[in-house]
Amino acid sequence: MSTHPSAPAGSGLRRCVVAGGSGAVGRLFTAMLADAGLDVCAVDPEAPVSGRTDVRLLKGDITAPDDAVRAELAGCDLLVLAVPEPVALDAVGALAGVLPRGALLADTLSVKSRVAEAVTARLPEHQAVGLNPMFAPALGLPGRPVAAVVLRDGPLVEELLALVSGGGGRVVRMDAERHDRLAAASQALTHATVLAFGHALAELGADIGELAAVAPPPHTTLLALLARIASGTPEVYWDIQSANPYAEDARAALAHGVDGLRDLARDGDEQDFERQLHRLAAVFGDRRDHFGDVCAGLFTALPALSPADPEENT
Repeated sequence: MSTHPSAPAGSGLRRCVVAGGSGAVGRLFTAMLADAGLDVCAVDPEAPVSGRTDVRLLKGDITAPDDAVRAELAGCDLLVLAVPEPVALDAVGALAGVLPRGALLADTLSVKSRVAEAVTARLPEHQAVGLNPMFAPALGLPGRPVAAVVLRDGPLVEELLALVSGGGGRVVRMDAERHDRLAAASQALTHATVLAFGHALAELGADIGELAAVAPPPHTTLLALLARIASGTPEVYWDIQSANPYAEDARAALAHGVDGLRDLARDGDEQDFERQLHRLAAVFGDRRDHFGDVCAGLFTALPALSPADPEENT
């Protein structure tokens, strides 16, 4: 028996175009839609790839659609913009008069404010929703949060969100401003913290082999996070830092926190430090024990020994 989500009987979603369908996020949505039995076309300015036989591939530019791309758009019920923000904003301007009236436009941007304004102003006759998978696509959809910013509701919006839920995703609804504020705290701040940690290691001239040999679990976890970001797609992480209007506030708060700790270590005492920890514990409300258990589980799952040289594992 298939575990893939299926489009509801009589569904309005039948034909879908995924712009940027060859990218990691594009492939995530292409697979989800194709698994639901929908007709899917992946469009990319480079020769698109999908690794699937049930997805049609079309080379084209969504910001300047040629006749072939226009034909796909004219017959689609859903267009997913799985592209960087500048491309998405240019595409919105090019879609008026091309995308069928009443069709659904979905974007997967990590920042929602600007695209929400553009869609509201330029595509008034279309259903629209912004989706942001809050995880790397390689981790898979089941159990993962997907932020949803409904710009113009309608039956196709609800069908798409049902497909996300049916695929195991946790749909979390919010408006565009709330999304960007939460993304600044949960993504921009988190990434900035890890990047600053990496910068500090480099400035200290730390030897990674020696660190790995003695690293306690918190340090090992931060090294793993740094390795993941440093091995990721720069465009994704840059977009989170540069495009979110609240990211600068997040970085300023991080710098303020480091400055405060430096002042405390220089001029304070243990009692001052204890009071600071109590204030930080209050941030969690009644969820401190839960996150403490999460941390314990993570540390338990770490290797018992992080060798100074990977060859020691062989």
